[in-house]
Amino acid sequence: MKFRSERDALVDVLSTVGRAVGGRGVSSVVLSGVLLVCEGNRLTGTGTDLDLTIRMEQEVIGLEDGSCVVPARLATEIVRSLEAGAVTFDAGEERVEISAARSRFGLRTFPVVEFPTVSTSEAGGHVVGPALIDGLRQVVRAASTDDARPLLTGVLMTAEDNVVRLVATDSYRLALRDLRDTKAIPDAPKVLVPARAFGELQRLPGLGDSDSSGIEVTIGTHEITFKVGAVEIRTRLLDGSYPDYRQLIPSEYPNRLHVGKESLLGALRRVRLLVRDNTTPVRLSMRQGGVDLSVVSQEVGEASETVDGDFTGEELVIAFNPSYLIDGVEAVADDEVIIESADPSRPATVRAAERDDYRYLLMPVRVS
Repeated sequence: MKFRSERDALVDVLSTVGRAVGGRGVSSVVLSGVLLVCEGNRLTGTGTDLDLTIRMEQEVIGLEDGSCVVPARLATEIVRSLEAGAVTFDAGEERVEISAARSRFGLRTFPVVEFPTVSTSEAGGHVVGPALIDGLRQVVRAASTDDARPLLTGVLMTAEDNVVRLVATDSYRLALRDLRDTKAIPDAPKVLVPARAFGELQRLPGLGDSDSSGIEVTIGTHEITFKVGAVEIRTRLLDGSYPDYRQLIPSEYPNRLHVGKESLLGALRRVRLLVRDNTTPVRLSMRQGGVDLSVVSQEVGEASETVDGDFTGEELVIAFNPSYLIDGVEAVADDEVIIESADPSRPATVRAAERDDYRYLLMPVRVS
């Protein structure tokens, strides 16, 4: 195999597909590499850890058809370090030479026959608008990162009555976003997608822009594929029953705080400076005229700040993990934020003041 490509275009391919490559826990050393296939003037790169697969195509100057598996991280670092301009890949059976200007690198390759066979996606995927990316930015943050609870590392995606709903929870907080006026994904009333795949989807450039053409989604029995331009992301679906999140959403809240988003975020970030571990909460004293925020750290000191706002209900003091609360407020797509609560022991909800398509439920922290 031999081809020539502009450095930046080649870095784009290697770094994009390389994000699917497994780490130290991979079952086979070949999974630490990316497969490059050159056919004519088309280069296809593929990276996989068997659960997540990313494929990307790029136009190159093809000099000889063929394929090779190169070490993902090292090859990316080498190409990125080269001078701008044309880069040549010349691969034999066991080695690949990477050259540009006066630089030459020779790398050992992995056997192509040992690289897992990755099937191509079927045609006929359903196109979902770029609003999906906005919804993912709001929801994925609430998914668990603990592999001991695999179901909670996923994002539930349902489709019903022209509404696509995204739900994620780590048992401490829950994020829910309804994408309205969106064509429902057919034959997929409920799928559980690993949050990692959605995280990679969000990283693709240009998504979420008003002129984006959207995302082609193809759902199979055991996997789901997202295709955006020249990039295809495929992942296995998580198997199991997702928790019944609906019963966690209170039907009404007697207490309601209405504040400016940036004012609240600024205050939260400042008082959080005294937090040195994950057990120190921020206390919110909600009252007429606004809310008083305070953090008390036995080792460091204390901090407090007042944010003006409108409050209705009985005055109360409720405490939260400050990072979790900041996550929820940041995700609100509005200038004004509503925090609704029933009492200091039950979940509170963060949402926008002028829209109800996004809700972020947060369990309070018990304090004396």
